[in-house]
Amino acid sequence: MRRFLLVFVLLLIVSLLVASGVKNVIYMIGDGMGINHVLLTSYLEGRELYMLQAPYTGFVLTFSANSNVPDSASAGTALASGYKTNNGMIGMLPDGTVITNIAEIAAQYGIKTGIVATCRITHATPAAFYGHVSSRRDENTLAEQLVDSSLTVAFGGGWRHFVPTGGKRKDGKDLIAIAKANGFDYITTKTELLNYDGDRVLGLFSYSHLKAASERTGEEPMLPEMVEKALEILSKDDSPFFLMVEGSQIDWEAHGNDVYGLWKEIVEFDNAVKVALDFAKEHPNTLIVITADHETGGLGLSTGGYTMNLEKIRKDYTKTADWIVSNFGDSDEELKEAVKTYFNVELTDEDLAYYHEEKAKSFNGAGNAIGRILSNKAQIGWTTHDHTGGAVPIFAFGPGAELFSGVHDNTEIPNLIAYLLGIGKVSDVEYGIEDVPLVGGH
Repeated sequence: MRRFLLVFVLLLIVSLLVASGVKNVIYMIGDGMGINHVLLTSYLEGRELYMLQAPYTGFVLTFSANSNVPDSASAGTALASGYKTNNGMIGMLPDGTVITNIAEIAAQYGIKTGIVATCRITHATPAAFYGHVSSRRDENTLAEQLVDSSLTVAFGGGWRHFVPTGGKRKDGKDLIAIAKANGFDYITTKTELLNYDGDRVLGLFSYSHLKAASERTGEEPMLPEMVEKALEILSKDDSPFFLMVEGSQIDWEAHGNDVYGLWKEIVEFDNAVKVALDFAKEHPNTLIVITADHETGGLGLSTGGYTMNLEKIRKDYTKTADWIVSNFGDSDEELKEAVKTYFNVELTDEDLAYYHEEKAKSFNGAGNAIGRILSNKAQIGWTTHDHTGGAVPIFAFGPGAELFSGVHDNTEIPNLIAYLLGIGKVSDVEYGIEDVPLVGGH
């Protein structure tokens, strides 16, 4: 009887997959990526980005359970699990109830699952697809949950949370050994990635986050390379799969109001979209959904005068602001010379006064100040160094893509994907604009 039921369930799954036309899902999240971030990059590139070629587009509302302005933990949980939670929480409701996510549910149906990111793999967005913690800061626990998860592929950074010595663990646990015992292979370099031909793998390519896209060289792989290898592994034996891909550092460059860094991070993410689209050409039963967890920075495409100085950015901007302050922040004269060399910008006394004022405020203040100054020189505006409550874009390709057009709450997205995969819904809660928490005195 048990064998009969198993065969029946498998046949039911196959029939549902065939009915929707969706066998594989590539779910791509540009962290902090608003529509203006995408448009600015398209203008700077002088071409239509691959994601902008989507036949179906829409917008996604991002508020969390306790704020109009979400963080990546609450927004990632909504995109993974279909539930609102409080900022800072992953895979749990505000009352601490653990909730399942779409990757976990898909695995229960025999669908292979994977996550790829350019941040620590225990960071908020990737963790939302395997983890359950009350605080996103508990990355050691998230690392333990990852090695015990049903994931087939996990690529990113952050081995510091997995090793017994030389990292952030104080308990002596060797999670790499546990991962291997649980069936994962373990790789740490780009060369190992490109040559890997196994079936289940944990790839951690840096101590913490990978370097910025514009500075990543050597043995740290680029996002398109990780995505291509993940697709190769997940699609072995013509298996159905679910893959989440995050362009993690779009958010950080937007936090820093860094137009050059933002440009290069979105180009890297869009090149990963190209890898997904190329795969879908050969596997037309693949659904590709591209969105963001929230908007970061309040990016404005002009500070006035009906113009932006795009040519200035294209021609003269060659480094991130964080790179500048990390290498040339010892004196005002050194900083001025570096900004002149790498951006062809003359820092004024007013600029330097603003730089020192912001530097004194926070750890990231120096980089934030240089980013804002350089944006202003190119007539690009920002409202904040934090997240905003703005809607974010969604782009969809493949079977079922039409369901993602229009305006959606972020909790609807994993439910639509689950429906198209034939695995039901991931949550039973429906949210609308009337559910916006309206915190902050409104």
